[in-house]
Amino acid sequence: MFKNIKNDLPASIVVFFVALPLCLGIALASGAPLFSGLIAGVVGGIVIGALSGSQIGVSGPAAGLAAIVLAAIGVLGYKSFLLAVVLGGIIQFLFGVLRAGIIGYYFPSSVIKGMLTGIGVIIILKQIPHFFGYDNDPEGDFAFFQVDGENTFSGIINMFNNISLGATIIGIVALAILVLWDRVLVKKARIFQIIQGPLVAVVLGIIFYVSTKGDGQFAIAADHLVKVPIPDSFDSFLGQFSFPNFRAITNPEVWITAFTIALVASLETLLCVEASDKIDPEKRVTPTNRELLAQGTGNVISGLIGGLPVTQVIVRSSANVQSGGKTKLSAIIHGFLLLISVVTIPALLNKIPLSVLAAVLLVVGYKLAKPSVFKSMFNAGWKQFLPFIVTILGIVFFDLLKGIGLGLLVGIVVILIKSYQNSHFLHIEDSGNGQNRIKMTLAEEVTFFNKGAILKELDRLPEQTYLTLDVRNTRYLDADIIEILEDFSEKAKKRNIDIKLISERGIVENPDSYIGFFKLRPKTN
Repeated sequence: MFKNIKNDLPASIVVFFVALPLCLGIALASGAPLFSGLIAGVVGGIVIGALSGSQIGVSGPAAGLAAIVLAAIGVLGYKSFLLAVVLGGIIQFLFGVLRAGIIGYYFPSSVIKGMLTGIGVIIILKQIPHFFGYDNDPEGDFAFFQVDGENTFSGIINMFNNISLGATIIGIVALAILVLWDRVLVKKARIFQIIQGPLVAVVLGIIFYVSTKGDGQFAIAADHLVKVPIPDSFDSFLGQFSFPNFRAITNPEVWITAFTIALVASLETLLCVEASDKIDPEKRVTPTNRELLAQGTGNVISGLIGGLPVTQVIVRSSANVQSGGKTKLSAIIHGFLLLISVVTIPALLNKIPLSVLAAVLLVVGYKLAKPSVFKSMFNAGWKQFLPFIVTILGIVFFDLLKGIGLGLLVGIVVILIKSYQNSHFLHIEDSGNGQNRIKMTLAEEVTFFNKGAILKELDRLPEQTYLTLDVRNTRYLDADIIEILEDFSEKAKKRNIDIKLISERGIVENPDSYIGFFKLRPKTN
């Protein structure tokens, strides 16, 4: 595990700086105590990182669950909600035992690529206000309609009247450092590979905040800084942990919330696993059932000690990959960094400007949504580009799961259209002796989706036609299609259409029964 620590340690630092504001922001957007987001981040890093089979995936509190959590806390109260998190984790564990992890493989590649790109676009859009010091919307609120009553684009528009000069200056400096580090310095000397650009940007951000604190023009207000809870004593630190109300186990609302958390968290995790595997430079494949077992265990532990529900998170996973992370050690170390820093240096963390962390996330977002990705998907043809772009628009204007659902729906429609078009091949051989000779070759699989296309072609056949129907390559023929052929054989007699049926078994002229013929066909593997 430790042979790649030279890559994993720097990557874990970057993931730590990405995860810290997201843990706090998602907790705030969920209407939960801020400390609950940090608990979920620590559990996601250490516990799930150790148990998961993913080498580059990073888990933590998920923005996709924020709306569900907010509603559940309002109905159940926080301690009963924690019981729902524990039960949801147990249900997830059972999903893993029942091998439900295969579900993630049934999503088209174009939708998964759209998910990655859409996350990149939404990261950029959401971080622009933070970059300029407009922090009304908490970090981690990735929904189009924000918790501050605005939407993604109105937040950007309102930013122009609320720009913080100090936050903007250090944000621009941080972004310049990150770009310079990634494009130039890292190739010049090994020291720039060991010391990561995000760490330098954060240190400079703290120095800038401290040095300009008394300056009215360039000072960064407390609203534009990280806000980690600071306990007064060890007892007050322990007091931040909450425990489930097990007496609410008979409450039906608790079980409904538990199943909702289990289903949404499992689906989001499986989709993120599929996406993170695609950006893994070594193209390793994560065992999905083991991932559900790990996520379920993590949610049980998180719920027992007062944390939010946990899923694998593509924002952190992509930051891990782009920072050079090689193994799960990166995720585990990031969890320990969260734990140690929250316990030992919360006051120092609260001096980090959010605009600096926004610069880090802007780089992550750009790497996910490069213009070259749009170009390559466009060049792949409309069947790939349409589900891809619909997924992106759905994520930007709704949320992650709705965007994926819309992309999947479009992908299914595309499949149906192509199935309709490819059900058969019609070839006009020649015309002679007053009789048209037409050959129709059916596809390997012909289902009821193809009814319309085949029926249309048969009805268009003129009288005095000699139709050759070739089914030698057909391995599955739906009963609906056989029924169409049966009906057509009656019409053919009235229209003087002769039918020659060619199959593996031979040639049949004007067959009386297609049903009997296909029932007698030998089964093929």
